[in-house]
Amino acid sequence: MGHDLWTLFASTPRGLEALLAEELRTLGAENVREARAGVSFEGDRTLAYRVCLWSRVAGRVLMKLADFPAETPEALYAGVQQIDWATHVMPEGTLSVDGASVQSTITHTHFAALKVKDAIVDQFRDRLGVRPSVDTKQPDLRVNVYLFRDRATLNIDLSGDSLHRRGYRVEGGGEAPLKEHLAAALLYKARWPKIAKEGGALLDPMCGSGTLVIEGAWMAGDVAPGLFRPHFGFENWLQHDAFVWRDLVHEAHQRREQGLKTLSPIVGSDWDEKMLALAKENVLRARLDGVVTLEPCDVVDIQSHGDIPGLLITNPPYGERMADVAAVRHLYDQMGQVLRDRFSGWMAAFFTGRPDLAPALKLKPRRTYEFFNGTIPCKLMIYKLGQKKEQSEIWKS
Repeated sequence: MGHDLWTLFASTPRGLEALLAEELRTLGAENVREARAGVSFEGDRTLAYRVCLWSRVAGRVLMKLADFPAETPEALYAGVQQIDWATHVMPEGTLSVDGASVQSTITHTHFAALKVKDAIVDQFRDRLGVRPSVDTKQPDLRVNVYLFRDRATLNIDLSGDSLHRRGYRVEGGGEAPLKEHLAAALLYKARWPKIAKEGGALLDPMCGSGTLVIEGAWMAGDVAPGLFRPHFGFENWLQHDAFVWRDLVHEAHQRREQGLKTLSPIVGSDWDEKMLALAKENVLRARLDGVVTLEPCDVVDIQSHGDIPGLLITNPPYGERMADVAAVRHLYDQMGQVLRDRFSGWMAAFFTGRPDLAPALKLKPRRTYEFFNGTIPCKLMIYKLGQKKEQSEIWKS
């Protein structure tokens, strides 16, 4: 990749770092290193754009501009002024700055961000008499400052809005829905790409607003998760290469067209008609009409789909939509019965904030992973559903 190697950092929710590192390697990243809540890596412009378009578990993608000692506000200001900002944003353009500080003398992140913004704006004012204005919603240039042990790293945020916002979700979806990149991570852990390749179906019997079935369909159908996003952070950056981006988007459209031709059944059901209506709207916006099937159905009535065993994955209520713990326990009990009776040979994955209720399923998990859903500690429990005698066999990798 020669001289044009960028130093990059992709953020991700805690616990997803190893998954993200693996995904970045698959996309062609070099020198991949896991950190806390993210992964650092190197690559050229094409790779940086590709990660923004294709990563299913990244939150933001930052490109490093500079790093320098910044023990004092003055040192921070002076370091920022070393960069020629006119090569990044127009004098009358817009910018926003955000930051974080760890183990540094400057502890106040808002103050640090303000200092960086002042340094950029003052440079324009001193040289040209005009200055960019601040726009936190959709600026031409999004700058990130990270202070660690009194060193400042200045980054350009290439992603803009967090990458988990794919552009298909209608706001106002009942209780806190599953974030898209967390849903993708759960599907990876439950080995959905492998099951999909073998022709297995995907079923979410408590699909809520449809996040798991949409992410699952996109994964199996080779749809880039950023393909329908309205905007990326790099699009108004002065060093943006529109031709490189156009080629990547064109390739992603072709891959989607091919990928969606050969999908096995992907089905979401829910007893709550209001949630189902929301899921239908989201499926439509994800351009998956006719690909994902949605049906009103009570958990006790669900049936397996497809000719060969697939994956049943779900994020059952934690007790908000069903305030009563006894009701949730009863739901688990019913669910376990249905799985044992009708889903022989399938994989099942439960993502829950109430792992204490999981024994009610009367199934033995093969694997358990710990995640956070926002601030709620959760577990993903994976089961292989077999004949009674197989229930105790150890997980076969």
